[in-house]
Amino acid sequence: MNRIQTRFDALRTAGRRALIPYITAGDPDIGTTETLLHTLVASGADIIELGVPFSDPMADGPVIQRACERALAAGTRLRDVLALVRRFRERDADTPVVLMGYLNPVEAMGYAAFAEAAAQAGVDGVLTVDLPPEEAHELTQALLASDLDPIFLLAPTSTEARIRRIGALARGYLYYVSLKGVTGSARLNTGEVAEKVARIKALVDVPVGVGFGIRDADSAAAVARVADAVVVGSALVSRIEALAGDPQQLNAEIGALLGAMRTAMDAVTA
Repeated sequence: MNRIQTRFDALRTAGRRALIPYITAGDPDIGTTETLLHTLVASGADIIELGVPFSDPMADGPVIQRACERALAAGTRLRDVLALVRRFRERDADTPVVLMGYLNPVEAMGYAAFAEAAAQAGVDGVLTVDLPPEEAHELTQALLASDLDPIFLLAPTSTEARIRRIGALARGYLYYVSLKGVTGSARLNTGEVAEKVARIKALVDVPVGVGFGIRDADSAAAVARVADAVVVGSALVSRIEALAGDPQQLNAEIGALLGAMRTAMDAVTA
């Protein structure tokens, strides 16, 4: 049993939902990201999605696209991200870390080499945005061999058959993309999300998280009523962009936003 399942089991016992923040590794630099990882945990994060910067992040809107550009300009590469996780583990042995990114850097390293290096660094799961499940067998097998959870996306347009197929492959949790668009592109329709999540949960055996469109405590609480996890990315990354030159204020604002989400989520599930 790895850290992701352990964390979801503990949350389920406590009647709580997982709060999963996303930030891009190396934005604006690796040192800032390392500090932010601990700020996220202190502010209520249950699992962290750590973005691996990529030159063409096609599923992401302009906020995260710019974050990738800044991280790449700072020289951040996949091996730097793994080294960052390894340093994070020196102080935090419990918080699950999921790498979220695109296939090219993983393929360049080699599936088996990547999986082994990620596991040794302390990674718990991998979400490869542009790898459809129909083509994921080789990477999935490498991840499972290293006790890493392969995590997949579901879309609002996913059919029942596809939901079942992806649910059978996934470990850790499923990430339901609540909007037809890129990250940060629109506001959440919580009624539609509730209906879709209920359908998904009836078809799969893994926890279901919801991301895209979660901007504040109210939207986080609304999703916590119906999903097992709330994923927030652009709202945090936009603050990193605005406050990159003021690390103290940056950590304070990130902590305040995430803390407000945590409080609101716990209030509706208590």
